Amino acid sequence: MSGRSSSYSGRTDVRVVVAGDPGTGKSSLIVAVAAESFPENVPPVLPPTRLPADIFPDLVPVTIIDTSSSLESRGKREQELRRADVVVLTYACDQPMTLTRLSTYWLPELRQLQVKVPVIIVGCKLDLRDDIQSVSMEQIMSPLMHQFREIETCIECSAAAMVQVPEVFYFAQKAVLHPTAPLFDQERQTLQPRCISALRRIFNLCDRDMDGALNDAELNEFQVKCFNAPLQPSEIVGVKRVVQEKIQDGVNHLGLTVTGFLFLHAVFIEKGRLETTWAVLRKFGYNDDLKIRDDFLPVPSRRAPDQTVELTSEALDFLRGIFRLFDRDKDGVLQPYELDELFCTAPENPWSEAPYKHAAERTDLGNFSLNGFLSQWALMTLLDPKRSLANLLYIGYSGDPASALRVTRRRKIDRKKKKAERNVFQCFVFGPKSSGKSALLNSLLGRPFSTSQNTSITSERFSVNAVNPVGGSKKTLILREIPEDGVKKFLSNKDFLAGCDVAVFLYDCSDEYSWKRSRELLLDVARHGEESGYGVPSLLVATKDDLDPFPMAVQDSMRVCRELGIEAPIPVSVKSDDLNNVFGRIVNVAEHPHLGIPETETGRERKHLEQFINRSLICVSVGAAATFLGLAAYRAYATRKNTSS
Repeated sequence: MSGRSSSYSGRTDVRVVVAGDPGTGKSSLIVAVAAESFPENVPPVLPPTRLPADIFPDLVPVTIIDTSSSLESRGKREQELRRADVVVLTYACDQPMTLTRLSTYWLPELRQLQVKVPVIIVGCKLDLRDDIQSVSMEQIMSPLMHQFREIETCIECSAAAMVQVPEVFYFAQKAVLHPTAPLFDQERQTLQPRCISALRRIFNLCDRDMDGALNDAELNEFQVKCFNAPLQPSEIVGVKRVVQEKIQDGVNHLGLTVTGFLFLHAVFIEKGRLETTWAVLRKFGYNDDLKIRDDFLPVPSRRAPDQTVELTSEALDFLRGIFRLFDRDKDGVLQPYELDELFCTAPENPWSEAPYKHAAERTDLGNFSLNGFLSQWALMTLLDPKRSLANLLYIGYSGDPASALRVTRRRKIDRKKKKAERNVFQCFVFGPKSSGKSALLNSLLGRPFSTSQNTSITSERFSVNAVNPVGGSKKTLILREIPEDGVKKFLSNKDFLAGCDVAVFLYDCSDEYSWKRSRELLLDVARHGEESGYGVPSLLVATKDDLDPFPMAVQDSMRVCRELGIEAPIPVSVKSDDLNNVFGRIVNVAEHPHLGIPETETGRERKHLEQFINRSLICVSVGAAATFLGLAAYRAYATRKNTSS
């Protein structure tokens, strides 16, 4: 399980910035590696020096930037350090003070500048050091590396004697192309959690018979995929022997276990062979952050603002199978530990934070039903298709990634066809504070009414669940709560309503202000829809129906609905658990997108004007055609008359 790295790093150049005290040999080091000889005369600061791609095994060129240590050059030096991929800090082996200055000035300076790149410590002028007073490099550098974890490697060299000069820039390039930090925790001497997750996923993908071990054939297939060369039988035996000697459960009668697989990569890293592990990771599509690269995620990029992305039937079938697989106790739900196990091959649980954390239905014990599980995936696919596809791949989707997602038909076409083809509908929920928006979102998730619900939410919130409308098929409904204070900002975006299937406007039927404010929001959104061309079906929902209604609100709301051409308000009481099939009615409206679009007076006038203009153009066209035909007929008549004469 090894080989030369021929992996994809995504880089076409590595920028190395060299800094350090004056007289430590920075410029001589650069000239020596470029000219392969020691220079007699070196200018104070060199221009950028480029090493060709074929000088190192990874075939990536290196650009070396020399810097001045002078005070007047500090601004330019800081600018170059901020642009670095890796920093080489030099000290002179014959000047102990320059070594001390690394910890007292240069390394703290990099932190102050927030230069978060690998650092290579280089001791120059090795040929001038007094060996009588020398101590081991490990004794000198261990405390420094412990204090400054950004230090990747320490090396000593001599430009005059041409000792370890190319190695300096090899290690600098390697620190960028094959970094240690994402893979290994130097302090704890263990693989990083993300590295473990990625390697677990790779192991699972290679374990084709899913028996929890890589047999000889699977090991060979893995080796060929990553390094283009098979393992000899004796090499396979040797790999297993090494693992078995060090870790008891690393090998069993079936082959190399995941524990043994992880152990092997830890050994590679500890021995400085990071390129081996990186070659494996990059072959399976990982970038430097140990996330799947964009070129492995064929998310449809060409889509109109009023198109959304959904999971295909193939992806949904896979998710149903994964749910059953990780429901270890077969109780029909995924408990938190089972969900953690499901996502153990992902960089993190994608649902641990907003907007997903509390967005889907769970049991009283916090467990996911299959319905809640699929609903959560539907929400993630709508909001972030790339993240959804990546997580499908993390948890083992082995089909063609392009077959997992589908782009829906444009909503504009749905209105013309008078029917929506989507399986996932997004409903924007508007309303003033204390109108019951949060209560409605909670009720979609089956959560009981609570008097302590937060009425001062200032950020967006989502709820998602499956809905079975009367006489229709199951659909997934996403409620997106729009904070009252954010409406103006949202409406400044022309495409804000493009992804909306239904707009719902809530008001407390017992409160005069609540109704008036909801009416204002309805008219603002209706006008925005008319101006942007993204008008959406709208519903009014009169909440808190268990309270005595404000009389004027009842009459006024009916009048507004008639004027705008939308349904009468739907009365609901979350407290009394009387929802009046509001979610089924929302889905029904979404399925018939040509109906219930509010039309303001201004909108009607604009529509009539457009119709008048269109009719006028038709009349002009017909008149012009008639004139043309009449002229043609006259010419034909005149021709016949002249002929007969």
